[in-house]
Amino acid sequence: MALHFLFDGPEDAAVTVLLAHGAGAPMDSASMTAAASALAKVGFRVARFEFGYMAARRSEGARKPPPRAETLNPEYKAAVDQLAAKGPLVIGGKSMGGRVASMVADELFASGKIVGLLCLGYPFHPPAKPTQLRTRHLAALKTPTLIVQGTRDEFGTVEEVPGYELSERIELLWLEDGDHDLKPRKSISGFSAADHLKMLGEAVAGWSARLT
Repeated sequence: MALHFLFDGPEDAAVTVLLAHGAGAPMDSASMTAAASALAKVGFRVARFEFGYMAARRSEGARKPPPRAETLNPEYKAAVDQLAAKGPLVIGGKSMGGRVASMVADELFASGKIVGLLCLGYPFHPPAKPTQLRTRHLAALKTPTLIVQGTRDEFGTVEEVPGYELSERIELLWLEDGDHDLKPRKSISGFSAADHLKMLGEAVAGWSARLT
């Protein structure tokens, strides 16, 4: 199945970032669009794509529920092949999209297809179910990884995540008072959503420069 990609950023960018969406919102959701724009502003070529179940919602109008994340692994690898990025490629995504990318990352990294993994709001556990961890494969991850997480993300807060067994290849960027979409409450934190997006872009640019 041919995928439709949404592109942001310069065509001649040194590094391409491929992003998949979260479980419930499409690739052109407000949070995905904001993140893609932030990355494009610092010089990345950003490509977004949708898994089959989400694309079917558009074409058929039926609200198909998301399948189990691991069943989407072949679709993510197919997206990497179809994108055929020129130059270094970072894969990742929002929430479930980042989780799926994290499950295929080491295979793609070992074969030289990618240089890194970027997760935006990683779903360490379902909301209100802190014991149902989705971290087992992250303990031995070999791919250089950056996880950008809001400190009050209900899928993994700044109080919870430091206690998890995570690979030394994983770096964490905590955005103060950010929720699962990385948005802060300005009246509480003093930061705006635009502030966090700027920090996101700058942090990913710095991290990526060390990879390539």
